[in-house]
Amino acid sequence: LLTMQQADICMVNEEFPFGTGGTQAEDKQYTFRTDPSYSSIFTDMGIDIVTLANNHVLDYGQEVLRQTFQTLDEKGILYAGAGESVEEASALRTIEANGETYGFLAASRVIPVTSWNVENSQPGVFTTYDKTALVHAIERAKDNCDFLTVYVHWGIERNTMPEDYQIELAHAYIDAGADLVLGTHPHVLQGIEKYNGKYIAYSLGNFCFGGNNNPADKDTVIYRQTFTFVDGVMQEDDNMTLIPATISGHDEYNDYQPAIAEGDRKTQIENKLIEYSTPLGLSTLNFR
Repeated sequence: LLTMQQADICMVNEEFPFGTGGTQAEDKQYTFRTDPSYSSIFTDMGIDIVTLANNHVLDYGQEVLRQTFQTLDEKGILYAGAGESVEEASALRTIEANGETYGFLAASRVIPVTSWNVENSQPGVFTTYDKTALVHAIERAKDNCDFLTVYVHWGIERNTMPEDYQIELAHAYIDAGADLVLGTHPHVLQGIEKYNGKYIAYSLGNFCFGGNNNPADKDTVIYRQTFTFVDGVMQEDDNMTLIPATISGHDEYNDYQPAIAEGDRKTQIENKLIEYSTPLGLSTLNFR
């Protein structure tokens, strides 16, 4: 918790809506919804911005998604990747820190039905099945921030290697101007690549995830990146650190919460990520 609170900017994937009521999505094995009162946990964790671009944020319909927007607004937490219109869902979100402007975009390549796409029904999710719209958003964003993070929901659940399309999309995003690409959805760790001097973390695994859906794979990392600017120019130093963590078991007082991994478990997670990253061209990673 302290690691996240101490960050100048902390971003997570919010893979559920905040709300009550609504209509449960049909033909879905898992549907998620959280009472807005629990949003205080985000504040306690030090979260500044979330991505809502995923395959669960509309599990209870558009009204509950609107409650999510309202809940986050009331907490002063920014959100990217979903909105009341195409323009809002694809909009750049920015945060000022230490005199620099950090930009964030988010999109999903995993939605259960086409009506979730904000282009088809509002409010909705910004999607990237076709890379064009997100590439254009990245190109527009570069003039309005000093560092741009693109957060994408993609891949195949439980697959530890990225699909060819993930690699193709990630490279296109960086070619368009993204400085960092982060991924979620597989619910397991995937490898990390350095492409044209920029990092791509294809899947960060699970983090806070449990209840009746306690994940079989509890290994995760906190992805931390630091930046050095000289006269407004970002320096190309190697500034990525991975902090191995693991989700707790069924402890009565710490159920399904991540904890920093130590000892043999930390080594296992490190070795796993090196194994997954080596085919992508990175055989050495910086761990804390």
